[in-house]
Amino acid sequence: MRPGTHRRRWVLVRLLLVAVVLAAAGCDRPPQPAPPADAATPTPTGPRAPADVVLLSEVDPSIVVDIRYAGPHNFVGRPVDGYDEPLCLLTRTAAEALRRVQDAARAQRLSLRVYDCYRPQRAADEFVRWAKDPAAQQMKAEFYPRVAKSKLFADGYLGAPTAHSRGSTLDLTLEPRPAPPRASYAPGRPLVACTDPADRRFADGSLDMGTGFDCFDPLAHTADTRVTGTARTNRELLKRLMGDCGFVNYDREWWHYRYADEPYPDTYFDFPVARASLPR
Repeated sequence: MRPGTHRRRWVLVRLLLVAVVLAAAGCDRPPQPAPPADAATPTPTGPRAPADVVLLSEVDPSIVVDIRYAGPHNFVGRPVDGYDEPLCLLTRTAAEALRRVQDAARAQRLSLRVYDCYRPQRAADEFVRWAKDPAAQQMKAEFYPRVAKSKLFADGYLGAPTAHSRGSTLDLTLEPRPAPPRASYAPGRPLVACTDPADRRFADGSLDMGTGFDCFDPLAHTADTRVTGTARTNRELLKRLMGDCGFVNYDREWWHYRYADEPYPDTYFDFPVARASLPR
């Protein structure tokens, strides 16, 4: 037997035992604290995803996928670099945990609706370039009506690198079942502030969470005390459902959740959001 064979076998046995324990724990694992935003330097990878990155729609086709950065209805007002298709890509462990969240939501006649999942490093880089262009503010009236664009990074609404590029972080909300009518976005239509009451904001069919998605405003902080009543209840429900299955919320964005046991905590991928990026 070659030197090191016993050690390699022992390492494999330990990894298998850890995997069995985690699988048995299901949604009862306590979430781990989120790492600081600057915990690692981005290490972009090539054009293909690792073997354990999957399409969410193949793990649970009942989850509604509404990838905003693949189209024009987002804070930059155009499709973002790297979003070749409107797909939700996640590591398999995160996708399977999200399926368990969806099971719990469906038991309450609700469904998850995802706005963003894996985000290529090139998209985060585009956000940096956009933030440095003071003239590019055509979507301000909806997405950051009360916050200066120059403060979006400093105030924590945007970040580069971002946990999204590690493949186990996503943005999402809840919507009722059966789904209500949804508005369709058309570029150039009048914009309504994301901080306005729910009956005035863009109606995407989701539950009232107190603000719209990607609302860069203190009102979007998960525990903001000004959010009361139904919206407060809905935020707490989403946080409980996600937390029960191992996801940790980012306290400045009610929609942002990271899977605590993420398999790539120090790697920031750069493959495009596309079926062609997935392993064959």
